Amino acid sequence: MKVFLIAGEASGDKLGAALMEGLISLVPDIEFRGVGGDLMGGQGLVSQFPMHELSVMGIAEVAPKYFHLKRRIREVAEAALAWQPDAIVSIDSPDFCLRVAKIVKAARDIPTVHYVAPSVWAWREGRAAKMAKHIDHVLALLPFEPPYMQAAGMTCEFVGHPVVAEPLATADEITAFADTYHITPDQKIMLLLPGSRMGEVTRMLPVLREVAEALSADHPDMRFILPAAPGPVSDLIYTDTEDWPSGAAPLVIDPTDKTAKRAAFARADLALAASGTVSLELAANDTPMVIAYDMNWLSRKLIKRMLKIDTVTLVNLVSETRTVPEFLGESCTSGQIIPAVEALLSDPSAQKQAMSVTMERLGRGSEAPGLRAARSVLNRI
Repeated sequence: MKVFLIAGEASGDKLGAALMEGLISLVPDIEFRGVGGDLMGGQGLVSQFPMHELSVMGIAEVAPKYFHLKRRIREVAEAALAWQPDAIVSIDSPDFCLRVAKIVKAARDIPTVHYVAPSVWAWREGRAAKMAKHIDHVLALLPFEPPYMQAAGMTCEFVGHPVVAEPLATADEITAFADTYHITPDQKIMLLLPGSRMGEVTRMLPVLREVAEALSADHPDMRFILPAAPGPVSDLIYTDTEDWPSGAAPLVIDPTDKTAKRAAFARADLALAASGTVSLELAANDTPMVIAYDMNWLSRKLIKRMLKIDTVTLVNLVSETRTVPEFLGESCTSGQIIPAVEALLSDPSAQKQAMSVTMERLGRGSEAPGLRAARSVLNRI
């Protein structure tokens, strides 16, 4: 059996590697070709070219590379057609992957599978219909997504979210972390999570500082911890937090120290986090959260008009509750955030129940998502 895979970003590389591992366990003599990163390489894929060439986003980044990316789309499609695989599995990165699928489908009816459903339940519902022209089957990360894909004409299966397979800190790691940073058992710990992109971190850090300053005045023993994202963002965080007042100044965790980050997530009593999949990481660690996010004025107006949902937090959506408070756009102010943090410190029980339901619905306790995805691909073939 032959499967051609395409991944364009680090998250896709991780999904692809887990899928490949699952496929190998079910079909030991399976062959792979395509495009992927180091993790997929570890499962036997020799990438057609370095995956990082596809890891661009935004008009300013894509425009200079437009003709190069267009050539790569054609090259990947031709390689897939020449190899004649039993299936093509594209992983996220829809701008690139769906263009490859379009060329392939126009030439030959090879089964096409796309891993990660577009969030049409939130906005731009027309994406599903466009995808259905070139994709036969979708592997969904969220349990409520299959009906949206099926309505557009594709088959779709929920295979579990990768967060349920992520390693959690052990008791020894948590103890070692607390000892290293002199955290006492009764000390309250609050995570500050400003995001991973330069723009959002730049906007969020002043708000996080104001919240930390106010809370440190009312809770003198509270410690703040900020696990930095990799790249230039970490430099910004180290520089910005240098002049925070002593009580509010966070312990910044180096982005390369994965063990310390896991331990911080597990030990924390609550988190103030930018919107995104980090809410699921916190839920996996049973860490209550308040979500806050801001963007530029134009983005605020456009997204507000396009959104079809009343919450952007995945814990709220998956658990079908609204226990995670959100402060988005104009509401992303310390004055509005602080009372929600205080309320959560007083009673996190409702949110903890919602997080537990979320993890169960995402697949915790079931077969690993990579293996479930592999079974789904094989069934589609």
